[in-house]
Amino acid sequence: MVSLLDIIGPVMVGPSSSHTAGACRIGLLTRALCGDLPERALIELHGSFAKTGAGHGTDRALVGGLLGFAPDDPRLRDALNLAEQAGLQVTFATTKLRDVHPNTARLTVERAGQKVVVVGSSLGGGRIAVCEIDGLPVDLSGEYPTLVIVAVDQPGTLAAITAELAADGVNVATVRVSRSRPGGVALHLYELDDLPVPEVVALLARLPAVRTVRLLAQVS
Repeated sequence: MVSLLDIIGPVMVGPSSSHTAGACRIGLLTRALCGDLPERALIELHGSFAKTGAGHGTDRALVGGLLGFAPDDPRLRDALNLAEQAGLQVTFATTKLRDVHPNTARLTVERAGQKVVVVGSSLGGGRIAVCEIDGLPVDLSGEYPTLVIVAVDQPGTLAAITAELAADGVNVATVRVSRSRPGGVALHLYELDDLPVPEVVALLARLPAVRTVRLLAQVS
């Protein structure tokens, strides 16, 4: 089914939905995973992002997303200067990644001693797909509120998490789990129909196997 968004594209600061709107959303999702404005960011551009990104505003859109700007925010045009004013240190580089969409960037961001590495692609029409977080394969669109949970890979963890969500009346749209190795670190992604209340997020963080919990709002 073709939507109106597919025909006319998203509301955004131009010139390209792939190079600006999608890139901005990748930055927004990376900021959410980081928890707030990063202190430092290494942005590596792949494929057409690397070849034509600067001319199409990809660099400014990615940084604007890290600053918390929406795709239609006119401040995107001045995002590089605004990042410097906000204390965000940004370094750009080009890279070649394997088995990814041509419009892809790898963002390595740091805040308060914590580092997050995100590989995200812009699919067109403002749609995005994050395919890797901290070296683990994922499939995250930003179209739903999402719980990102790092946990020890052990039996019963997924059941315990979904039980807490069910008790709060939160319906799970999709679940994806990636792990480094059996018994190692597992990355859980729960795309939800509604945001759980803060008390439930706190309960999840106290589960024995859980190491970190991050709640991401829908990326607009």
